[in-house]
Amino acid sequence: MSLSCTVPEKLALTGPSLILALAANEVSLVFSSDWQPGMQALSTSGSFSFAHTVARSAGSVTSPVIVMAMAGVPGKHVRLRFGLGQSCDISSVTAAPARRNRNLGPVANLSDDERAIASGVHPDANAGAAMAMRIVAESARLLGAPHLIPIASAHIDGCLYHGDSGTLFAERLVADGARVRVTATLNVGALDLIRARNVRLDGTKRAMALRLMRAYEAMGCAPTWTCAPYQAGHRPAAGTDVAWGESNAVAFCNSVLGARTNRYGDFLDIACAIAGRAPYCGLHVAGNRQATFVIDVRGLSAGLRDADVFYPAFGAWFGREAGADIAVIEGLEGFATEDRLKAFGAAAASSGAVALFHVAGVTPEAADAHAALGGLPPQRRIVVTAAMLASARAGLSTTEAEAIDAVAIGSPHLSEPEFAALEQLLGGRRLKIPFYACTGRHVGRVLAAEGRAARLEMQGVTIICDTCVVVTPILRDFAGVLMTNSGKFAHYAPGNTGYSVQYGSLADCVESAVTGRLARAEALWQ
Repeated sequence: MSLSCTVPEKLALTGPSLILALAANEVSLVFSSDWQPGMQALSTSGSFSFAHTVARSAGSVTSPVIVMAMAGVPGKHVRLRFGLGQSCDISSVTAAPARRNRNLGPVANLSDDERAIASGVHPDANAGAAMAMRIVAESARLLGAPHLIPIASAHIDGCLYHGDSGTLFAERLVADGARVRVTATLNVGALDLIRARNVRLDGTKRAMALRLMRAYEAMGCAPTWTCAPYQAGHRPAAGTDVAWGESNAVAFCNSVLGARTNRYGDFLDIACAIAGRAPYCGLHVAGNRQATFVIDVRGLSAGLRDADVFYPAFGAWFGREAGADIAVIEGLEGFATEDRLKAFGAAAASSGAVALFHVAGVTPEAADAHAALGGLPPQRRIVVTAAMLASARAGLSTTEAEAIDAVAIGSPHLSEPEFAALEQLLGGRRLKIPFYACTGRHVGRVLAAEGRAARLEMQGVTIICDTCVVVTPILRDFAGVLMTNSGKFAHYAPGNTGYSVQYGSLADCVESAVTGRLARAEALWQ
């Protein structure tokens, strides 16, 4: 099969990226164990290549791309979906015969059990397990991994509806008997299953999104529906190998928990969970986890470093500076709480490809900067100034408009202490504009049981569970101004919702929602 297409501008592939193309009604033999190596390689032309290079402001990233064609009928128009609303059209599809070979080729050094599962001859394996193992094995080959390793858990990002192909893929796994072999939590879906009215998806898309969510539950995944599984009880021990998706969760898992994961994309995440294996490469390798440079924030005021609003702005700057490199930060000891590191990592993973950072004296692999660097001298040292951070904060806002149409917080999902801070800032006041607070059901249940959810809703707060405002239609359908305290919301909202952004602290967001006009404290940044 061959194709040609144009990849969306600003597409971030930090690989491997598994792309599912839906071309027609029929399901091809790609999914049969008779076909080697369990997927068809697609030759490409134009700006899309099998090892796709993506330009970024910080340079370029080369990432292997796996394309699984659920149907490949010559002459059919198809569209590839990459997630976050990004897609590209394929201008032509032509068929080429695939190779029949039950003996998996040089994909990786598989164990006898792994090879038997992938080939569909293991007595305990079904067709779904075989397909998952082949996907993981082929990913290992593309990444140059010498072998696969057992994993303790997974966090699945492929459960968010981006199109019918994702639903059909998950349902095919279910039909083929696939079940996860390890603990697997689920990231956000496209629906709020607790307050269905919060999401404005139309009938067909809503039905397909629900089918997708139910398919992942049917495979044995825990219905956590949160982008912060680490605050919902899923906290693998330091040094444990896992396969996590969702960029903020990956950064937190590696950095704050000290567990080991690469950035696993949609479909590969569930394949790893079903196989119970991941390719041994990247951040699973201890020698690849050392910092190479130092970020020094010790010269910033204690007041700034002790302010929640600092961390998303610092993270946005850090992501652009680091790209995919690993840094150790000096100067946050005594200031960096778990929620602050959560906000920092989410912003850094959005503006860059950050999957691991170290904080001297705080994170588990950084007793000090020397330890994080592996005893080697840093390749560079950057001393961060207040002016640099003020510029980064300003860059999170995309408009100068002072009329605020909505406020959204909770990316990553709000913790219970963050809700407590919101309640204190509200002080019983009512809000003049829509105010969306996104969280996981693990927090939502606590708020409901204690009567806090009802009180917040009476004040004008809309609590969103299981999803968030930048991945599914929740905001009112017009281009307005959204205020947020989230670096991740600030990064994605303009492209995903059409809203311009004003960035500020949680206190700024509350005061702006009370008045309907921009209210932002400036003293910290001067």
